[in-house]
Amino acid sequence: MVNPADLGIQIPSVFVPGPQVDLGKWAVIACDQYTSDPAYWCEVRRYIGASPSTLDLILPEVYLADPEVDTKIKAINDRMERYLKEKILVPLTPGLILLDRQTPHVSSRKGVLFAIDLEKYDYRPGTKSLIRPTEETIAERLPPRIKIRSGGCLELPHIMLLLDDPACSVMEPLFAQQAKFPPLYDFDLMMGGGHLTGYHLQDPMLLAEAFTALARLIDPETSSARYGTQEESFLFAVGDGNHSLATAKACWEQVKQQTADPAVLQHHPARYCLVEVVNLYDPGVVFHPIHRLLFNVDADRFFQELQNACPCRITTAVENELDQPIHPGIPGFQFWTGTTGGTVILEDPRSSLVVAELQAFIDDYLHRHPATKIDYIHGTETTKQLAAQPGNLGLFLPPLPKEELFPTVIRDGVLPRKTFSMGEAEEKRFYFEARKIVLA
Repeated sequence: MVNPADLGIQIPSVFVPGPQVDLGKWAVIACDQYTSDPAYWCEVRRYIGASPSTLDLILPEVYLADPEVDTKIKAINDRMERYLKEKILVPLTPGLILLDRQTPHVSSRKGVLFAIDLEKYDYRPGTKSLIRPTEETIAERLPPRIKIRSGGCLELPHIMLLLDDPACSVMEPLFAQQAKFPPLYDFDLMMGGGHLTGYHLQDPMLLAEAFTALARLIDPETSSARYGTQEESFLFAVGDGNHSLATAKACWEQVKQQTADPAVLQHHPARYCLVEVVNLYDPGVVFHPIHRLLFNVDADRFFQELQNACPCRITTAVENELDQPIHPGIPGFQFWTGTTGGTVILEDPRSSLVVAELQAFIDDYLHRHPATKIDYIHGTETTKQLAAQPGNLGLFLPPLPKEELFPTVIRDGVLPRKTFSMGEAEEKRFYFEARKIVLA
């Protein structure tokens, strides 16, 4: 029988809202969404009113620079204690939660809630850990998140991990049995977020079958056949919430430094982090590129320096031709300034990923031209509209085929930051469940 601890997972004990709570007002979207749109979060607050909500247990990152941020964090931590005391949050017996999410763009995206062992995760470059980041972790982004997590008694997950399971051997058999599981919730999400259904799985036989299937994914022979390498394979890749998982890891390292008793550390709740795991091959998992938008940039100078640094062919095009993607396999990207558009084909790229080649150049360019700034934009039309403003330049990246994610991470290590997005903004995970991260 497979021990789930060997797979870096724990069957979690979670808290969910009590029967008196309005679920449509309870669940809110991940805190790292709509960071340039305070109006979104103001509308969320208006809609919730005085109802209990996860909005009162998280800090939307749009407010990280608020002068009252420390007061907000203290209020969040106090509210966690109150929600437990007043039984606004009530405990479930240990088990997995099956999640079925409908969004405005997909009819179903299936996931399972696990607690993952932070001892099996490492975000440092070159990591060979069982649970791996997929993009560069920016250490400077961690301190405010650490301040929020380290003072709280609960965690609420918006992290999503990916499984590379083309045979659909782990989660799909569980969902085939979902009629046997008690439903936990079934409701519409606010702000056009779609619909969420949850089921509680405790059946020991089905759990054992799931763990056995997970173990097969990292069997050395299976990995060698899949990826053509003898390197120790990894089981989970971070799809969303990279910096939130890195924050949990950093907080766990602090706990280890402050706790002398190894027996306490062995089972300390802060050693684990609650995540949703989805299969990369689930039809509801869609990868979108994240485009680059440069402000206050001289486009002619930018492309001249690009040609000097990276041999490439630049051709111009009318705007509507930008809707025609570059043929898969051709290393290139497109651009638009509002008056000029076109295509850049890299002639001798050093990386198999266009985004890696381009981001390396952009980072160097921004260092040499500090007046130029960058933003990372989801959606072609939004990027095109912003790029049309004077002094702006939009760079349109090709999508990363999702089946290439695991082989690329094995071969090249972590991807450049903002390489891909799992779905549109409104498809990101909504907070619902909570888990204690402090000793009782």
